[in-house]
Amino acid sequence: MLRRLLILLALSVAVTSTFGLAQDAPARSDIRIVVVVHGAAADPFWSVVKNGVDQAMADLGVTVEYRAPDTFDMVLMAQLIAAAVASAPDALVVSIPDAVALSSAIQGAVAAGIPVFSINSGSDVFQELGVLRHVGQTEYEAGLGGGRRAAALGASRGLCVNHEVGNVALDLRCEGFAAGLGGPVEVLAVSTDPIEVRAAVIAALRDTAIDAVLATGPVGGIPTLDALRAVGRAGQVVYGTFDLAPDLLQGAIEGDVTFLIDQQQWLQGYLGVVTAVNYVQYGLLPGNEIILTGPGFVTPDTAAQVIALSARGIR
Repeated sequence: MLRRLLILLALSVAVTSTFGLAQDAPARSDIRIVVVVHGAAADPFWSVVKNGVDQAMADLGVTVEYRAPDTFDMVLMAQLIAAAVASAPDALVVSIPDAVALSSAIQGAVAAGIPVFSINSGSDVFQELGVLRHVGQTEYEAGLGGGRRAAALGASRGLCVNHEVGNVALDLRCEGFAAGLGGPVEVLAVSTDPIEVRAAVIAALRDTAIDAVLATGPVGGIPTLDALRAVGRAGQVVYGTFDLAPDLLQGAIEGDVTFLIDQQQWLQGYLGVVTAVNYVQYGLLPGNEIILTGPGFVTPDTAAQVIALSARGIR
């Protein structure tokens, strides 16, 4: 009987404490989150991230502002973070493609008492900057998995098409790919201009010993697929790309894309906001410091299952 009374007392305290917390918590309609990332919403990858952000805002009834430079510009991104901090949001969600360039701005937010969360890039550095949680995938391991898949299919010489050299996350993808492949890998630095990417890949493929190609994202991945088709090597080399896009998924169905590495970026936008809101409102944090959204591998056998969701901006 005493044991039962103690249990009932403990439950009563827990319920009272939870009710008190809820009573003291800010209303969700009063919560404002600012998301500052390095990818513009017009980018096919980042448009999916923003879709996740927008859905979280609608589901939770909070205010979320999405800010990003039009191009990969760390100086401008640091300025956007500083401006966000000056506006005193309830929480800040950032990507961290370059910790050196962004550390001062991010630590300024932490020093101002603003809880900071990271998404997409920064899994290797977020803790030392005072960021509370990271939502995304571990980039080196994702590239490593791609390299191992290519090696298992008999490939031995690779090309890694990197559309943002200097973005640590993309650099790590290429490094992991090289380690997994176990052979020489040329890193091809390109811009986000599809015409330039296509021309650069066609020129690189003059080296007929290249039998594995990895693109670090759809911005480079779609024109890389065009280049492989232009030189008649689509379906003849192992071709993998990070992230999903309808054109790339269709390429997998047709046998021209060997695999796509999916980090489920919609979840990064969605869970980044959800995690920030729950912390602001209730002081809750997930137990794992890195909330993994990937990597997962989409192959020709599974591409048809996700192509409709990709067209809707979810996958």
